[in-house]
Amino acid sequence: MGSARDSGTAPARRDDGTPRRADAERNIATIIATGLELFGRSGNVSMADVAKSAGVGRVTLYAHFPSRADLLHALVRHAIEQTEHVIDARPADPSEPADLVLGRLLAAAWRVLDRYRKLRVHALAELGPEQLDRQHDPIRHRLAAVVARGQEQGVFRTDLPADWMITAVFSLVHAAADEAESGRLAPAAVPDLLRATVLPALANPRTRPPGAESR
Repeated sequence: MGSARDSGTAPARRDDGTPRRADAERNIATIIATGLELFGRSGNVSMADVAKSAGVGRVTLYAHFPSRADLLHALVRHAIEQTEHVIDARPADPSEPADLVLGRLLAAAWRVLDRYRKLRVHALAELGPEQLDRQHDPIRHRLAAVVARGQEQGVFRTDLPADWMITAVFSLVHAAADEAESGRLAPAAVPDLLRATVLPALANPRTRPPGAESR
């Protein structure tokens, strides 16, 4: 990471170490904001559309994002950075049970994912699930810390690999996004549904009754 290809925010310096000009930073910020808006409405978005809506020339656009895939990488990274900020906005109390922390994390992450559901659809189609999955590493690390904490507290089960439980959580969240995008699930209902599904799945069966809901 660290290039325009995979970062939602441009580095302050170029690859050769020289500082970026202020107007270049402004152009990049405008292109990112415009791209998020356009891809949030339709998948039929060309680079020319982005340049026109952003008020920049195509040469300028391609100088920062040489291809549509480069731009999509940057848009996804921007969305994930917003998820990081939302999750980190309320640091967890060390004494707070991990299941409550996870329930709050799921709700916070959903608020951002719901905003960028259509972008996710386009990114999956054009970048592929493997590249998109790698972009989620920062969120995965945060989730891994919560799962490890829950296992230490005895709240989460330890008979399954932590990586598998994290994968299951991601799968359920993304399944909810697919259902909401298809219209089969109301976006507002997703946080409660995720808590009611994820938390019992991770709960330590020796300390919590099967199907127990979060507090």
